[in-house]
Amino acid sequence: MLPRSRTLPSRIYNGHVEERQDIRHYLQVEAQPKPENADTADQPINPLQANYSKCFDDDGKLKRTGTLWTATSHIITAVIGSGVLSLAWAVAQLGWVAGPLAMALFAFVNLYTSNLLSLCYRSGDSVTGSRNYTYMDAVKKNLGGRKVKLCGLIQYLNLFGIAIGYTIAASVSMLAVKRSNCFHKTHKKSKCHMSSNGDMITFGIIEILFSQIPDFDQVWWLSIVAAVMSFTYSTVGLSLGIAKTAENGRFQGSLTGISIGTESHAGLVTPNQKLWRTLQALGAIAFAYSFSIILIEIQDTVKSPPAEHKTMKKATSISITVTTVFYILCGCMGYAAFGDDAPSNLLTGFGFYDPYWLLDIANIAIVVHLVGAYQVFCQPLFAFVEKWSAQRWSRSSFVTAEYDISVPMVCGGVYRLNLFRVVWRSAFVVVTTVISMLLPFFNDVVGLLGALGFWPLTVYFPVEMYIAQKKIGRWTSRWVGLQILSGACLAVSVAAAVGSVAGVVLDLKTYKPFKTSY
Repeated sequence: MLPRSRTLPSRIYNGHVEERQDIRHYLQVEAQPKPENADTADQPINPLQANYSKCFDDDGKLKRTGTLWTATSHIITAVIGSGVLSLAWAVAQLGWVAGPLAMALFAFVNLYTSNLLSLCYRSGDSVTGSRNYTYMDAVKKNLGGRKVKLCGLIQYLNLFGIAIGYTIAASVSMLAVKRSNCFHKTHKKSKCHMSSNGDMITFGIIEILFSQIPDFDQVWWLSIVAAVMSFTYSTVGLSLGIAKTAENGRFQGSLTGISIGTESHAGLVTPNQKLWRTLQALGAIAFAYSFSIILIEIQDTVKSPPAEHKTMKKATSISITVTTVFYILCGCMGYAAFGDDAPSNLLTGFGFYDPYWLLDIANIAIVVHLVGAYQVFCQPLFAFVEKWSAQRWSRSSFVTAEYDISVPMVCGGVYRLNLFRVVWRSAFVVVTTVISMLLPFFNDVVGLLGALGFWPLTVYFPVEMYIAQKKIGRWTSRWVGLQILSGACLAVSVAAAVGSVAGVVLDLKTYKPFKTSY
């Protein structure tokens, strides 16, 4: 998995902000010293200089070792997640024609804008320019001003929303394990209705514990486990869809998707509901493809030559192609198996009942994956708040003081306790858990997250940074083409957001706070 030490902000220790540095002592070779001239301090080191070390890159950091295949695996791991579980429902809203076509179009847009974003890894020249280590660094260097703050706000709100979405998804899967066993014991004679509140609280307690780990790179193994789990449950969902279709002896569904007048959990599908559900499906597909937020961080692991953007172009082409084929198979086979009755979550909607033990394995895999994924996405937000707080209240012992606690065989034998970190991270998890209990609508939340993150992070900022870096003039044919692409994607994002909000409003009509049951 992607080394978190490259992506996380600085850590705080006893009031001092420790800037992250790669280890400088490697085979006892010293790193290339920084130039004393302030005007050239940010310029890359010339590899032809006599004292240049083969152990270090042009920025003085240890040589990157990432390859085409490691970058490809990082992207596939980042893309394939819980969003795949809602694709059968999304195809059911769009139909056999528009469903696969929408996934293909989202794949094309992601591929194109990812290539633009990869060119922004280096400022100035795409081969020799200074490096940007994170998405925010690239925005700051290429756009600057208010757009940096806007990007940060969107990023962190998106991460906050993802924490809520993952809490909902994990609790539904935990509940599905109990319901699956209930159906098996009663031979499907009982409806096995249960509340998800207890499972959300359990997931929240687990995340409070994991959130106390100061830096997520200390548990890199959890990311690897999460990646294996995502492939496990996705493969189970695909296999069950194929088996169900074979059992039916035919493909279910229609060319235009769910029909007006079809009975759903919220009643008959009206023309307005058909429209809202179609728009919401676009948001669900957008959420399933979201990975731009960490593309720069992945690129920062890639070695050169060849130029990093060339490797990333190939990596994104391979990974998005593989992911799209997998997504279309999962979405279409789920729709073929259930037609208009395709569940909002393929593995928890109980279109499948048997084999119950396989469903249990798949849902346990989802929970394990989301435990790790929650931390992967939230740790940068945790670190940002803690760094800002330490700078704002540098003299507060509550915020800055750390106390060493002996913990045998864990964290090198010593855990550094910070009271602010304990309170702030615990409060964050509690807030996301309470909101999840208030709005436990998996599909609506997934669609809204996809809509809010797709246009700004996947399209707008990459396009604007590319225009700024390449100095593309206004009203030139390329500028107009890029603006048309950005405008069209904005319209899709707004429409998907409206559809998801309408879905939440519709669900609220039959919903009682903290009393939701499945």
